Order: sequence, then C-alpha cells, then structure tokens
Amino acid sequence: MADGDLVISGTRIRPGQRLTLDLQLARLYTHASIAMPLQVVRGKKPGVTLFVSAAIHGDELNGVEIIRRLLKSSSLQRLHGSLIAIPIVNIYGFIQHSRYLPDRRDLNRTFPGSEKGSLAARLAHLFTNEIVKQCDYGIDIHTGAQHRTNLPQIRGNLDDPQIVRLAHAFGVPVLLNSDIRDGSLREAASDLGIPTLLYEAGEALRFDEVAIRAGVRGVLNVMRELGMLPPAKHGRQRTLPEPFIARSSAWIRAPSSGIMRPMVALGAKVVTGNLLGVISDPFGERETRVVSPHEGIVIARTNLPLANEGDALFHVARFKEVDDVVAQVEEFQDNHTPTDIASHPNPESPII
Repeated sequence: MADGDLVISGTRIRPGQRLTLDLQLARLYTHASIAMPLQVVRGKKPGVTLFVSAAIHGDELNGVEIIRRLLKSSSLQRLHGSLIAIPIVNIYGFIQHSRYLPDRRDLNRTFPGSEKGSLAARLAHLFTNEIVKQCDYGIDIHTGAQHRTNLPQIRGNLDDPQIVRLAHAFGVPVLLNSDIRDGSLREAASDLGIPTLLYEAGEALRFDEVAIRAGVRGVLNVMRELGMLPPAKHGRQRTLPEPFIARSSAWIRAPSSGIMRPMVALGAKVVTGNLLGVISDPFGERETRVVSPHEGIVIARTNLPLANEGDALFHVARFKEVDDVVAQVEEFQDNHTPTDIASHPNPESPII
C-alpha cells in the first residue's frame, strides 16, 4: 500500500529503514505515560504492507515470542514492501497478566473503536487508524484462554479466495471456517478490505515451542506467498501438505460438576460415543462419563481438571477425512518439535 513514505504517529519511515516506535496511549491514573511498542521494517523494493499483531488479549503470550523471532529472521534482509510488527497490542492487560483492559472490556470486541469512547474503544480506534489502515494484509495471533490449549490452527472466512490462499500458505494442518465476531480486529480489517488471518495456538500465560515455531514459519510462508520474501532456497523448500478444512465445530461441556480425568489428547481422533473424560466427586462415589456426540478431531481442550456443570471441556471439529487429519497433525507436531538442542537449526535454544 505504501511504496513511498509510511507515516505512523507522526513518524515518517522511508523505504530501507527499520524503526522501533512507541504509540502513545492514555496515561495511567498514576500520571505515568504508557505506549504500545511496535517495529516497522521496510524493504528497499516496493511491495505490500503486512501487519502482524499479538496480545490483543493481554494474557496471550505465544504471539509475543513469534514476533520476536520473526524480527530476528535473516530473511527480512531481502524484504519487499513493509512489515509492521506489534507484539503487545493490549499493553494494559499484558502488564496485569490479564485478557482484558482495566475497564474489564475485551479489546477484540471493541473494534473499530471510537476516539471519544471507553479506554478499550480509544485503543481500538488508535490501532485501526494508525496501523490497520496503512496495510494490505494482516495476521493476528492468539492462544486459547487460561487453562485451555488450542491445537495450531488458522481461522478465517474460508469462502473468501484471498483468505483461503493465505491460510493454505501458512502451513498448519487444520483450517477452521470461522464467522467473524462483532467488534473484532478481523471484522474491522475485513470492512476496510484488508484480508486478515487469525492464528490460534497454545494456552494463555504459557509458551508453547511447537506453536511458536509453527507460527514463525507460518508468517514467513505467508510473506513468501505475498511476494514480500523470495522463495526458500533450493533444498530447504518444502512442499506444504494440503490442509484440512473444518466447516463446523462444537465445545463439549461438562454434564455435571466435579473433578475431571481427561482421556484424550489434543489432536486426537474421536468417534461418536468415545469416552473423553470422567467427572467424579473427590471420593469417587459419583462418576459421570463425558462422551463425544460426534466424530472429529480435538482442536482444543481444558487443562484444568476442576469442572462446573456447563464448563467447556473439549472442542471437537468435524472433518470428512478424519484419519488423514490425524496423520497430518502427528506429522506436523513431529516436524515442529525439536529433538535435541544441538540439532536445532536456529542458534537460539528452543523453549522447553
């Protein structure tokens, strides 16, 4: 979008420059100033502009590490176009280890925001106008909520050809056709004609090495698809397997309250009637079976064994080719799990 100068918060970034900026936000009530940090990397050659954002929910940390590794990638030396990287959008929640802003609003239900609205609305308005409107494409990185883990997956409107193209390029085995939530960044970007992927992987307040490595590789894959980076060198180019699309999914909820013993892992295949877990009282005198109402793949699950009746326990997505999905998920996890530090291709040690 911006082959000439790019201006963010009054700062001009020219082709070939790399700058770290602080987008000033509303002060804390202590009078201390607070800012949203971002980095802009501009190639010398023209191309599209991509934003990559994380921690819109302040407790979702994997994206922060994905962006840090992305910005250290030597591939950016050959960048065409511009990359705007925002590792911590909800800086207020991030400081407090909280999903929300201090006003308890969910930032990802507040876009495109309002200049004169709530704290959340003002932050969303600033981000929309200073960042999103400058871009041609976006990638927004999320994790599961606290005590919930998500299998690495791309969510988006898979009836949109541009979204499908980028989702396939990202390189995760599972794509979930997902309605756009009202007030989300993805909705605001879509309304502006900016195709945006949502990458979900891992759990809040935790690092997950497989999710992080897959995320870094996925963003670079999308940048290659967009012509921002040259193709991978011969010998390192890998043919990405065709991902599987889930058109529907559902959370299986606790039929009673108690302490749950889960019986299936993330990424596991389940069939109708499969035992997913058992909920019992502390004495084991009353036990309730949690069974799957349909066939599919576990794409998210709770990690907290304490369940109230109605709590979401297992998220199961439906696929036509369930056995093929399981095999591809297993291969994907093997490919992104470092076997030992010495063989890791990056000089940084993986997070264990």
